[in-house]
Amino acid sequence: MRRRAAGPGWLVLLGAALVGWILLRRFRSARSLDLPAFKLTERRFLIRQLTHDPEVLEAAREYARERGVSESLAVGLAERYAREIVPAFDSRLYFRVGLPLAGWLSRALYRIYSSGGQELAAVAGDTSVVFVMNHRSNMDYVILAHLLSGRAALSFAAGEWARFWPLGPFVRAMGAFFVRRGSGDQLYRRVLERFVQRAVEGGLALGVFLEGGLSRDGALQEPRIGLLDYMLRRFEPAEGRDLIFVPVGINYDWVLEDESLIESRVPRSSGAGLVFSTSLFIIRNLLIALRGRRRLGHAAVSFGSPISAREYARSRNINFRALDREARAGQVRTLAGDLMRSIGELVPVVPMPLVAHILVESPYEFISGQEIESRARRLISSERGACVASENEGVADALRMLTLRRLVLEKNGSYRPTLEGVEILRYYAGSISQVTGD
Repeated sequence: MRRRAAGPGWLVLLGAALVGWILLRRFRSARSLDLPAFKLTERRFLIRQLTHDPEVLEAAREYARERGVSESLAVGLAERYAREIVPAFDSRLYFRVGLPLAGWLSRALYRIYSSGGQELAAVAGDTSVVFVMNHRSNMDYVILAHLLSGRAALSFAAGEWARFWPLGPFVRAMGAFFVRRGSGDQLYRRVLERFVQRAVEGGLALGVFLEGGLSRDGALQEPRIGLLDYMLRRFEPAEGRDLIFVPVGINYDWVLEDESLIESRVPRSSGAGLVFSTSLFIIRNLLIALRGRRRLGHAAVSFGSPISAREYARSRNINFRALDREARAGQVRTLAGDLMRSIGELVPVVPMPLVAHILVESPYEFISGQEIESRARRLISSERGACVASENEGVADALRMLTLRRLVLEKNGSYRPTLEGVEILRYYAGSISQVTGD
C-alpha cells in the first residue's frame, strides 16, 4: 500500500534555492534594466507605503475596534502582513542567476515546447500584463519564467508555504509575493488587496494561477476570483493603464509531484511529514528518470491572444469600479469563466495524457502498442483547438516510462495499467478532458 501524503513540489528546487541564497548575500539590485519603477523600489519603502495606505489604516482601525485592541497594535499587525507579502526583488539575482538556472533546469528535465505569444510584441508599453494560467506543477513557475525571459520579469503569486527558509528568501528575491489562500482575516485581505492594486497600477507583470492551487485530479478547477477582483475593483476603463490578461495553458508528460498531489486528497498529517514524503516522491521519480537516461518528456506551453480589460469593459458597457460588491463579483466571475475557458482550449495535448486516456478506458484489458498508437492518432486528428505537442516516438516513449515507473504492465507488446497505476493514469488523462470529452 502506498503512503498517503501531500505537500508542495517546490522541494525539487531546493538545490537551486540554496545556490540562490548564497548568491543573494553577495549581489545588490541593478537599476540599469528596463523594469517598472515599482519593481525596483526598495522593499522597505514599499512596506512603509503599504502600511500607511489610507485604506489599510482604516482597516487597521476597524480591526482594533472589533478586537478591542489598540490601533498601534493593529497597525503593527498590518506592517507584519506587508512584510510577509511584499517581494524583495533583486534584479541581478533574477537575470544573472534565476533565469539561467530556470532555463537549465527546464531543459534538463523536459523537452520544452512552446506555441503562440507572437501578439505579445504588439502590447503597448503603458499597460499592466497579467499571465493567467492553469496550475499543473510547481515547475510552472520555472518554465514560464524561462520562456518569458526576454519579454518580462514576472512576479508570481506564491503560496505561503514557500516563504520559509531556504526557499523564502530566494523566491522573494525572484519577485514573488506570498498569498495566504482562503484567509478570513479582513485586515490581511485589505493589505494584500492594496499591494495587488499598487502593483498593477505600477505596471508590474504578474503571473497568476487562476485555479488558486495545484490540480489534484489533473483537470481544470473552478476559477478563484479574489486576485482578479482586487485588480478590477479600482480599474478605470477611461483612463490610466490598461490591464492585459494573457491566457496560458501548460501540460506535462511527467509531473514530478504527481503521486503527492493525488495522495493529498486525504486528511493531512504533520507539516514536516508532508515535506519529507513529498521530497521522497520527487527524488524517487528523478532517480527513475535517470535510470531511463532521458528527460521526462514534454513540458508544453501555449499562449493565447491578449485580452484587454479596457476593451472587455467597453464592449459590455461595464465599469467595475462603479459596481457594488455583489454586482462586481458577478461580472468578475463571468470574466474568470471566460479566461478559464480560453485556458482550457490552450492546454497542450502531449503523449503521456493521450496514452493514459486510452489505457484507463479499459483498465483491465491488454491493448497492443500498435492499437494505442492508432487510437492516439485518431484523438490528435479530432482535437478541438488544443495545441498538440507530439513526436513519432512520443507514444512509445510514454509507454516505456510508464512501464519503468511500474504504472503499466507490458506483456508481449501489449499494455494495461497496474492496480496502483490506474489512479495516476486518470490524473494524466484528466489534463486533456477538454479534447477527449471526459
